[in-house]
Amino acid sequence: MSDATLDHARVGDQDLTDLEVARLLGHLLDAVEERLAIDTASLLVLDQAGTHLVARIGRGLERDIEPGVRVPIGRGLAGRIAATRAPVHLCDIGPDTVASPVLWEQQVRSMLGVPLLADGRLLGVMHVGTLAERTFDEADVHELQLLAGRAAAALLWQQNLTEARAARTLQQSLLPTRVLDVPGLEFATRFVAAEDFGVGGDWFDSFLLPSGEVGVVIGDVAGSGLRAAIVMNRLRSALRAYAIESATPSEALARLARKFAHFEPGEMATILYLTIAVDRSHVTLASLGHLPPVIAVPGEEAVVLDCRPSPPLGARFEAPRVDVVLELAQGTTIACYTDGLVERRRESLDEGLERLRQAMTAGAPEDVCRRIMTRLVGASPVHDDTALLVLRRTA
Repeated sequence: MSDATLDHARVGDQDLTDLEVARLLGHLLDAVEERLAIDTASLLVLDQAGTHLVARIGRGLERDIEPGVRVPIGRGLAGRIAATRAPVHLCDIGPDTVASPVLWEQQVRSMLGVPLLADGRLLGVMHVGTLAERTFDEADVHELQLLAGRAAAALLWQQNLTEARAARTLQQSLLPTRVLDVPGLEFATRFVAAEDFGVGGDWFDSFLLPSGEVGVVIGDVAGSGLRAAIVMNRLRSALRAYAIESATPSEALARLARKFAHFEPGEMATILYLTIAVDRSHVTLASLGHLPPVIAVPGEEAVVLDCRPSPPLGARFEAPRVDVVLELAQGTTIACYTDGLVERRRESLDEGLERLRQAMTAGAPEDVCRRIMTRLVGASPVHDDTALLVLRRTA
């Protein structure tokens, strides 16, 4: 195997595909076979539960290794390497020391294995063996660790990309594909994904309640990736259920907070929930740690509402959840958003809120969304997911 191929296998910022990762792993095992002069080589990856190693690819005696063979952590050579996260050298090969029957049935005499580690995470194990008795020296261990490190980088890249794709797909499936169409209200929304694929857990929702009221929600789950998207999905479903059973937003959020504390320990999220009266005369809202909406009344300057949010979901302390009721005169426009819209590095949050307030006007929601996004986001890539929902009372 050429050094140029190995340089590609270092896995940098290039846009690799899953197929290319599979090829890289094959090239790396070919390099192991050539450079260490061994008779068999295998690469196993850690499963999602972190309890088993799963056979991924083999060379030599294990070229035709059965895909999906599982080895418990702690059992055999591979399991022992995974448990200790350290190289292991064996000269006594048998059913008690090696899980794969191919190896001890073919009378492999010596084996060496190392863990696949990247960013402090165990991703799998790579091990080699010879039919002749052999003592692997420090140079052999160093060479195997070097190639295993490149394999670990490729696997980490693949896992991160797979998780990011799943998170983005789940997030996008939860965002409404079209705005709510109800008498007396107009809606418009925007969602801009972060430059770093799959960073946040931002979401919004709107729905008609059995009472005839309209519910509007916007939230943000702390963290990133698939886990944040899963929590977001659970929040959305739970809030819809509690909204039907609750008389006020604060009551629905109180139920949601109890559910969240019990079933999502260690997670954190913010949420703003509004209900709009059947006659559209007023709006009632409650917030759990979420940024306040911005209100614009025709002929007046926009204001950032002082709604005194309660602690966010997942906070270790409790506080009364308070409903805020405000008049919704004809033409009044409300903007709800997530922190990606107003937070910037090396800038105070107040500066971002003031910039949003100045961009906010009473008008058609589509025009308002366009104005806000142009002034606050523009063509620059965003570093956090940004969600914006604008509503206006019409005649």
